[in-house]
Amino acid sequence: MAANHDRPAAGERTPAAGTSAGDASRCRRQAVKVAILGCGFIGGSLAAALRRRRLASSITGYDIDPLTAARGVALGLLDASSSTAALAVQGVDLVVLAAPVGSIPALFGQIAAEIGPDSVVTDVGSTKAGLIGAARAELGRAFEHFVPAHPIAGGERPGPEAADPDLFEGCTVVITTSAETRADAVLRVEQMWRSCGARIAQMDAAEHDRILACVSHLPHVLAYALVAHIAGRADSERVLSLAGPGFRDFTRIAASNAQLWRDIVLANREAVGSELQELIAELQQAQAALAASDARALQELFELASRTRRAFGERQDGP
Repeated sequence: MAANHDRPAAGERTPAAGTSAGDASRCRRQAVKVAILGCGFIGGSLAAALRRRRLASSITGYDIDPLTAARGVALGLLDASSSTAALAVQGVDLVVLAAPVGSIPALFGQIAAEIGPDSVVTDVGSTKAGLIGAARAELGRAFEHFVPAHPIAGGERPGPEAADPDLFEGCTVVITTSAETRADAVLRVEQMWRSCGARIAQMDAAEHDRILACVSHLPHVLAYALVAHIAGRADSERVLSLAGPGFRDFTRIAASNAQLWRDIVLANREAVGSELQELIAELQQAQAALAASDARALQELFELASRTRRAFGERQDGP
């Protein structure tokens, strides 16, 4: 059963002060002009979701690779593509920065002068504190229109061809606003995501980056490192020929875009480095238990992990 997205869950953001249920409903129904900067998988999926739900009167795309934006138009995800980010955002109601996190700071500078007084800017980046700092520095007066957001959704297949209009159904979108952020801008971004089927959670940017370092960024580092370790072996082909479902499931995310994830972990390097150091300590304890044939220590480690993972799975699969 799908979650009730109209009633905020624990940690979920309620409508800003001064807004009513009628305001929220009108925001949800209103079709707006949208610019999506970054037309790959996430940007394309958002375009597809907006298109299917008739939430946008027009969608203009911009991508650093013009062919990517052109494919978005050919696929019917975008109404038009633009040759520059500044041109793409002219006259639109909502700007979504869906480019890799390493590219977003430069985009802030390119669009700052074109953000209208009633426009809203948001992003889908996997790190938040650094992007907020860049937005504050680059957007100037338009910073109050910026609503930092992170949909906890993704996939390994790149490009607009992989776009999924239902990608955000049931996912959590984290909103990490600043004191300067306009309440009406927050409301519009929240309602867009709710209309795409997502739940809204709010938290501090630093907390977001610390948590995502643990449950998203570190797992990618581990998956990449394990596959690279095997790839560097002289007998890698023979080793991989015997790999089964466990290896496949554990390393699925190692097939993700390498440059994208390089930028993400570098943008969050302090938190990722801290989590990596703590994990290394855990692995050293496991190594010591193996060397000492300490069955009890290993069983305690495995049972704790097993209980925690089963409980997580039950929450994910629950109503």
